[in-house]
Amino acid sequence: MKGKTILILLVVLAAVAVGWFVKTRNRFVTLDEAVKQSWAQVENVYQRRFDLIPNLVATVQGYASHERETLTAVTEARAKVGQITAGGMQKVLEDPQA
Repeated sequence: MKGKTILILLVVLAAVAVGWFVKTRNRFVTLDEAVKQSWAQVENVYQRRFDLIPNLVATVQGYASHERETLTAVTEARAKVGQITAGGMQKVLEDPQA
């Protein structure tokens, strides 16, 4: 009877140990899948940002072109304001009404 009780106790302990092992392993698998899912979301965001880079570059190039044109126009306008032609100045000096 004593041997039978020990055997039943060992079987129960083995069943508890196997149950604990299975539960723990399932929990680790669940946690691992959660981590993989989170990293997949991070990689998705990185990919979307990477895909937007050409649009950003095109926008900056377009704006730089506009700025270049504006700067050229302003520079030319300033240069024309400061220009005094010798012929035009001579006419102003000779014409008292000018």
